[in-house]
Amino acid sequence: MTPANLADAVRPAILDLMDRLNAAGHEAYVVGGSLRDILLRRDAHDWDLTTDARPVRLQELFPDSLYENAFGTVTVRDRDGQAVEVTTFRSDHDYADFRRPHRIEFGDRVEDDLARRDFTVNALAWGGPPGRVRELVDPFGGREDVARRVLRAVGDPAERFDEDALRMLRAVRLAATLGFTIESATLEAIGGRAELAIHLSGERIAAEIDKLLGASRPSVGLRLMAQTGLLAVVAPELAAQAGIPQNKTPGEDLWDHTLRTVDAAAAARRDGVVRLAALLHDLGKPATAADGHFYGHEAVGAELAATLLRRWHLPRETIERVEHLVRFHMFAYDESWSDAAVRRFIGKVGIESLDDLFALREADNIGSGVPAAAGNLAALRQRTAVELASNLVLDRAGLAIDGNDLITALGLAPGPAIGRVLDRLVEKVVVEPQLNERGTLLALARSMAKDR
Repeated sequence: MTPANLADAVRPAILDLMDRLNAAGHEAYVVGGSLRDILLRRDAHDWDLTTDARPVRLQELFPDSLYENAFGTVTVRDRDGQAVEVTTFRSDHDYADFRRPHRIEFGDRVEDDLARRDFTVNALAWGGPPGRVRELVDPFGGREDVARRVLRAVGDPAERFDEDALRMLRAVRLAATLGFTIESATLEAIGGRAELAIHLSGERIAAEIDKLLGASRPSVGLRLMAQTGLLAVVAPELAAQAGIPQNKTPGEDLWDHTLRTVDAAAAARRDGVVRLAALLHDLGKPATAADGHFYGHEAVGAELAATLLRRWHLPRETIERVEHLVRFHMFAYDESWSDAAVRRFIGKVGIESLDDLFALREADNIGSGVPAAAGNLAALRQRTAVELASNLVLDRAGLAIDGNDLITALGLAPGPAIGRVLDRLVEKVVVEPQLNERGTLLALARSMAKDR
């Protein structure tokens, strides 16, 4: 993609916003990652604009816009109804906490605005002032770095990371998602500033990890995190896996196994929860290592995973799903299982978690150097599918009677005893599903009540 035909790649609704800014006498540029993606011939999604118009002026031009920050960014709706961030040129910042500027100065030149950005491949702008042919503005060689697939900080990399420590995580994430290498001075600066990541909020860390895990090979970014020391800062529980021996792939340690497992989950295009579980599934092994074994590591790992994800402020549902998968990922199946045993397995794991758990096991198998279906996994999948196709009863809700039936039909008194009788009935129906009939269950309950 050349600068001459960039206009053909920019979304028409974005061109419309630029036209409106130009018509009002202001410069307007597409800026940042969308241009990088266009040059890479990737789909561009995040369309950001920059302009010399001040925020108050932008609100005048776009009356329905929102300006709820101190950084000169006004959110407007384009003609397609999509939110677009339009930011006034900024030229100077004071950073106090390695996270965000506490003072900014608006500027009048797009080149000064680009100078404050993180990496050269993101320090690109396309557009211009009113009445001029729109062109690519590239003061730091970003277009060449895109072609070379190199990630390089704008100016002094140490200064860029001192300004915002999140840029270090963004670097390793972009290396993984874009297939870029990080040039030596930038990589060295990450290693020298890694401890600054302690100042980042859990939400910002989680957002970058989520994007990193969305890469086709997340291990690229994860290895860079370990190499630079970032991993030890944002996830010391994972960093502890390095050097822990395992009897799996020869010459590889626990950390290598984890990376293989995450890549396998990514290759299978599993969702973010399964990829997170793949990353954290063996989190409990360093704490339980003894004589070449890791007894109970899945229970310890589930607690550690939940603690880590709470530190990252992930949604409770996500935390609970990942914790559940880690806790049950060590299931073992053999063909001697009875149908009742398969039903108990389903009840313990939960119908809603079966597919994710099988996917995690497949990734874990590949990470261990064995076929995805090792451990008779295909047979267990088939047997669970057969049970799920039947009238499966796994809990009280599936019974043909409930507590009110026990009270009215049998005259039992309300209380904990009702629940105990229902639980015993569930156990019997799991073993013999044909018992799940109202008259049969009432008769069984009557007998149970007499035996109390």
